Amino acid sequence: MKQHPYNKGRLSTLLEILLISTKLGLTSFGGPVAHLAYFKDEYIDRRKWLNDKTYADLIALCQFLPGPASSQVGISIGILRGGLLGGIISFLGFTLPSVIVLVIFALLYQNFSLGDAGFIHSLKIVAAAVVLHALIGLGKKLTPDKSRMAIALVGAMIMLLYPSAWIQILIILAAGLLGLKLFQDKAESKIEPFHVNISKKMGVTSLLILVGTLIVLPILNNTLNSSLLNIFDIFFRVGSLVFGGGHVVLPMIERELVPQGFLSPDGFLAGYGMAQAVPGPLFTFSSYLGTMMEGIIGAVVATVAIFLPSFLLIVAALPFLSELRKRASFQGILMGVNASVVGILLAAFYDPVIESSIFDGSDFALGVILFALLNVWKVPAWLIVILGVVGGYIFSFLGF
Repeated sequence: MKQHPYNKGRLSTLLEILLISTKLGLTSFGGPVAHLAYFKDEYIDRRKWLNDKTYADLIALCQFLPGPASSQVGISIGILRGGLLGGIISFLGFTLPSVIVLVIFALLYQNFSLGDAGFIHSLKIVAAAVVLHALIGLGKKLTPDKSRMAIALVGAMIMLLYPSAWIQILIILAAGLLGLKLFQDKAESKIEPFHVNISKKMGVTSLLILVGTLIVLPILNNTLNSSLLNIFDIFFRVGSLVFGGGHVVLPMIERELVPQGFLSPDGFLAGYGMAQAVPGPLFTFSSYLGTMMEGIIGAVVATVAIFLPSFLLIVAALPFLSELRKRASFQGILMGVNASVVGILLAAFYDPVIESSIFDGSDFALGVILFALLNVWKVPAWLIVILGVVGGYIFSFLGF
């Protein structure tokens, strides 16, 4: 039977999403700020799946939502490219590599330690180069005038002085209000629309599922004596309520698990160290924790539970974003928010990216080389990862 051309084209699109997202899942070291940089290099600069404005608006939207912002951006790009199934495939490709490593680590954690391996430090230097490259690109696009540059710099200063997930939310809200007041007259009359193959009805349904699950889960958990349901309840609640990304989720999960005796403090910290060393989203720490609690089935339950709220929120929000972007008031808000995002990324470039990666002159030299290869010679980010690790070992062998 001959395959319909539409189905053939859709299949090739989904396969392309899977291949690219998996490559990113294998090479995107350095945390959420670095992930956005890798996405920009692969999806925007190289493949032109979105323009810079749409990408910036997606980042701004995901900063407003609880959950892992970089994963939500990846899911959004997958949905825009290949529909709901494209979003699922994009998520799986980006997430599964680190899930697999962390499950294996949990199973072997007493005899398997990479915490002091030299290549981990090289990967942090790679992340510094990638983040700086992205910062420069985003800064040019999102802070083209003095007003927006001022918002970015003030936002960065506040985040550096008062590093907190709640402060980040306040900065974004304040920048949005400033944008509403200052930038409506700069709104574009012709915004390139993007098509979302999700209806508004599906968006509302997705939000209702999220709210309903948050209400019903604790009731079921108190009624039924099920360890897997308990895991799902804990991780779904954390994934629904945490703002600020992976580093913020860690203390929340620790308070839910360690005092209750689900695992030891040493076991928790061992997994945290490993989660820092693998590519992909830090929320996959849940895979390690689920394995420690209930084996591989526990890993599946914990991973699905912590990421499901993010997926539901994206499906709820995307159908309304394209229409809202046409309004001058909403464009003004987004201009302010986008400028604040640049400031937040600038603060994150210092802490934790620079603080955890550049310790001496040899680190700085390797970082400069990698940045030049990325920014001037346009070497792809995945190759920068390999060159960074090799360069780190060469510097170490030469005694630097």
